[in-house]
Amino acid sequence: MNKKSIFFLLFCILIAGNKIWGHPKSKAEVKVYEGVPALYINDTLYPPFAYMSYLGEVPYYRSMAESGIHLYCFPAYLGDQGINSASGIGLFREPVWKDYNRFDFSSIQQDLEKIVEADPAARIIMRIYLDPPKWWVEKNPNDACLMPDGTLFRQCFASEKWRKDTGKALRKCIRWLQKSVYAEHVIGIHVAAGSTEEWYYHVPQRDDRNPILVTAFRSWLKDKYAGRLSDLQSAWKDSAVTFETASMIDKNRAAEDRWLKPSEEQRRLDSYQFHSEILVDDILYFSKIVKEATANQWLTGAFYGYHNTIVDARMGHGAFGKLLESDYVDYLSSPNRYHRVVGEDWAPMVAVQSVLHHGKLWLAENDTRTCLTTLLKDKAPEIPPPGQYETGVWIGPEDMETSVALLWKNAGRMLAQGYGGWWFDMWGGWFDDPRLLDVIRSTQTFYSRYVPTQSDAMDAEVCVVVDEQLCFMDATYGAKTDRLLWNMFALAKTGAPYDHFLRTDLFSLGIDKYKTVWLMGFLELTDRERELIDSLKKQGITVMWTEADGTHILTKNQDLFEEGVDSYTNDRLRSIFQEAGVHIYDHSGDVLYVGRDWICVHTTHAGEKSLELPFDARVVDPVSDETLYRSTRTIDFEMDTNSTVLFRVEPLR
Repeated sequence: MNKKSIFFLLFCILIAGNKIWGHPKSKAEVKVYEGVPALYINDTLYPPFAYMSYLGEVPYYRSMAESGIHLYCFPAYLGDQGINSASGIGLFREPVWKDYNRFDFSSIQQDLEKIVEADPAARIIMRIYLDPPKWWVEKNPNDACLMPDGTLFRQCFASEKWRKDTGKALRKCIRWLQKSVYAEHVIGIHVAAGSTEEWYYHVPQRDDRNPILVTAFRSWLKDKYAGRLSDLQSAWKDSAVTFETASMIDKNRAAEDRWLKPSEEQRRLDSYQFHSEILVDDILYFSKIVKEATANQWLTGAFYGYHNTIVDARMGHGAFGKLLESDYVDYLSSPNRYHRVVGEDWAPMVAVQSVLHHGKLWLAENDTRTCLTTLLKDKAPEIPPPGQYETGVWIGPEDMETSVALLWKNAGRMLAQGYGGWWFDMWGGWFDDPRLLDVIRSTQTFYSRYVPTQSDAMDAEVCVVVDEQLCFMDATYGAKTDRLLWNMFALAKTGAPYDHFLRTDLFSLGIDKYKTVWLMGFLELTDRERELIDSLKKQGITVMWTEADGTHILTKNQDLFEEGVDSYTNDRLRSIFQEAGVHIYDHSGDVLYVGRDWICVHTTHAGEKSLELPFDARVVDPVSDETLYRSTRTIDFEMDTNSTVLFRVEPLR
C-alpha cells in the first residue's frame, strides 16, 4: 500500500470515528468529578438536569430551553400494549415495531422534530419501552407469560427468544437514529420494560408458569452452587432435592405477620433472588446492545432497585447490587418516594450513595405535582381509562407558594447529594409559570456558577446501611419492611446529614469514618459483620443494629437492646447521634440536606431558624448571589410556612 492510500485510509478512519452512519455524533459518558459521577457530553462537564413529558408539547419545550435546560427525555414504544396493565392506560405514542421486519419510526421522528425545533441545542435521551407487541405474543406463545388459567400475557422475562427478537428491534431503532438528521442530538437510550416502564413485574407475571422459568431457575442454581449437589441440599435443608427437580416457592402463599429466618429459608431466598436477577439480566442484555451498537458513545440507563419503596418481593426489585457492578449501565433512576407531603423528605427509592459509590450517575425522576397539575383525562381523554389517574397522588398542592417550595426541595437535595434528575411534566405544563421555571433555571445556573466541590468538612457522620433483600424474609409481603424503612423520614429531620448504602457495599465503604452506623434490617449477621461491629465499637463508633426482635444500640462501653423497637422519632435519633459525637446542624425538626457546600432547609413551620456549622464559613444566598456572612459558624434566618431555603456554604480553611 502506497503512502497516498495509507493517508486516505487514515482519513476515513478519522471521519468514521467522528460520524455514525454519515451524521455527526455526540459522545456522552459518566466520569467522576469532585468525588461524584458527573455527566460529560463531548468531553465537557454538563449539568445533569433534564425535562421530560409524556405528551411532548412544543410550548413547554421552548419554556425549558429559555430556562437553560437543553437535555430532554421522551418516550418511545416498541409494542402496542400500555405501560400499566393494572390501570389499563393507553399508549402515549404509536408503536414502532409492526412485524418482525417492519418498522414505523414516524412517532420517534415527530418527537425529535418537536424537541429540536424548540431547542436547536437539544441533547436527547430516548426512553424505549420493550414490552412486546400483541402480534409477537400471538406468534410466540411458548415464550409468553403463562398464567395459571392457561392464558398468555406479554413476555416471559426468562425467554431468550423475547430477548433476541427485542434486541434486534432495539438495534433497528438505534440504526435509524444514527442515520437520521437528529443523530448529533441523541446521547442515550433509557431501556424500559415491565409495569410502568420500571422493570417490576406486571401482576400476572409474578405467577408465570412458563416451563422456561423452571429451566432457567435450575440452571441458575447450578451456577450459584457450582454444580455441587451437596451444597444445594445443605442450604435448602432438603436431602431429596436435585438440580433436576428443584422448584421455586409458591410466591402467593398466605401472608403471616412475622419475619422469617434467613438461615432456615434458603430456598425462599434463592427463589426471590432468581426472580429479581432475571430482570437485572434483561436490563444488562439490552444495555449491552446499546453500548455495542453505539461504540460506547451513548449513555444507557434504567429504572430499578426500589428497595425503599417496592417492598413486596414478588415485584422483583431485589438485585440492585448486581446491576451496580456492571459497566453496561451509566445511570439509574427512580421517582422519589410516594409520600408526597409538604414538610417531609422526598427521598429517592434507593440507596443513592451506593449508586454513586459504584461510579453511576443518579437521575431522580422529579414528577413533582404543582398547583398547575392537570388530570390526564383533561389533556388527553383517549389515553386514561375512566376513573384512573384522578385522585390521590395525581392531585397537586393548591397554591403556588407550596409548589415552589416543593421544587426547591427537589433542587436542594440534588445539589447537596451530588446527583441529577429530570423535571417530569407528565402532561399539560406542570411547571409552566415564571416562579416555577425560575427554580429550574436557578438549579441549572447554580451547577455552573458554583463549581461542584467535595468538602470533607460537610461529610455525613451517620451511615445507614440497608439490606435490599430484607423483603424476601417479610412474610407480610412488605408491611413490616415498609414500617422499618419509614425511619428514613425521621432521619431527614434529625439535623444531621446521613449517607445511605446497600448491605452489599458494607465492606468497601471505609465505614470507620462515620460516628454512627445503623445496620437497618439485618435479620441475621454474618461472622464478618459481627467482627466489623466489634471493631467499630472499639474505635468508639456507635452501632445501631435493627433485627427481627428490636434494635441493639452498641457503644464502646454499653450494649443496649430495645426489644420490639424498630421505629424511631427524629428526636430520639438526634439524641443517639449527639451522644455519639455527631454534629447537629439543626434542632428544629425541619427537613435538612447538607453536602457539597450546600445546605437546604424545608419546613412547614414559619419562624426564626438557626443553623450551627462545625466550621467557620462564608455563606452566600445563591438566588441573589449575595454574601450573607463573610465568616460565621451560625446562620440565622426566617422562613415562611411551607417553604424551602438554600444556602451556599464555603468552609474557610
